[in-house]
Amino acid sequence: MDIHAPDMIYAAMTTIRDVAKRADVAPITVSRVLNNSGYVKPETRARVEQAAAELHYVPNMLAHSFRSNRTNTLALVVTDITNPFWTTVARGVEDVASAHGFSVFFCNTDENEAKQAQYLAALLRRRVDGVLLAPATSSGAAVQSLTQQKVGVVVIDRRVEGVAVDTVRGDSVGGAHQLVRHLTDLGHRRIALLAGPRDLSVSQERAAGYVQALEEAALPSDPALQLFGAFSVASGRVMMQALLAQPARPTAIFAASNFIAAGALHAMREANLRIPEDVSVVVFDDLPDPYVTEPLLTVVAQPAYELGQIAAQRLLEKIGQSEQGDVCDILLPVRLIMRRSTQAPVSEGTMDG
Repeated sequence: MDIHAPDMIYAAMTTIRDVAKRADVAPITVSRVLNNSGYVKPETRARVEQAAAELHYVPNMLAHSFRSNRTNTLALVVTDITNPFWTTVARGVEDVASAHGFSVFFCNTDENEAKQAQYLAALLRRRVDGVLLAPATSSGAAVQSLTQQKVGVVVIDRRVEGVAVDTVRGDSVGGAHQLVRHLTDLGHRRIALLAGPRDLSVSQERAAGYVQALEEAALPSDPALQLFGAFSVASGRVMMQALLAQPARPTAIFAASNFIAAGALHAMREANLRIPEDVSVVVFDDLPDPYVTEPLLTVVAQPAYELGQIAAQRLLEKIGQSEQGDVCDILLPVRLIMRRSTQAPVSEGTMDG
């Protein structure tokens, strides 16, 4: 857990009694000055404020939380903070939180439900005011564990089953449909899908958009060309290797995440395949330069920064509500960016091609 709360360090170093001793006043006087409660002579107030500044004293927010029932902390729980998509989401969350006086804890689950449960338990012990959660599974258990403890929660990027919760996500069905429609318009007929875990809503939605585009082009949905794994570079490489082991390779690949695409590109380079001459490639979510040199990839880009902003704002609204209001499912539009990784197929792919 990466704790963005340096004030907690200072709080552990300096106490209100230290400030009182430096200012030569009683601790209750320091409390009145710092909380702006009760009358204190101007010269005494100035002395206390100077002592607090000299000692780098910051009020103990945990102790304050027991009185106010607030800690002014949020948590962002995501699957892989090294992924540029989540890094950008995190920046949007942090900017909104900071503007409203909140600190943010960042937690990375690696799509592991047990690790997610450990983080959520730790966050509950720290009395966070709200959680932005990209759940490791589509089960609603994690959300229920938070709401039962009266902790505000907003689900991001994904949906969960069996529980009413605010959700902010990109248009996975529509984005996948745009990418695969682009391939069918170019004349591709043998298009493979490399997706994440089969039981995640985001995988299901991108697969649904893929199938929808095939049906519109009167193409069969071949299960042999639909592989599910994890949203990781390693999984993308393994799935692509499995595709290339088939008697006839696809002429085009739809990678359902940027990290899956990075792994698939690695496997294609190992097989000496050229992009787009041998295989066209489209990707859901963009890849930064360190992962891709040539060619630049055709992608659907999500408004990641705005997603983080909107989700954080919605969470802060929920925290400020005295009663649970209506929940909402906010679907953000995505943008197709056409680059040089696609072209019309030369011929149906074969391992000799």
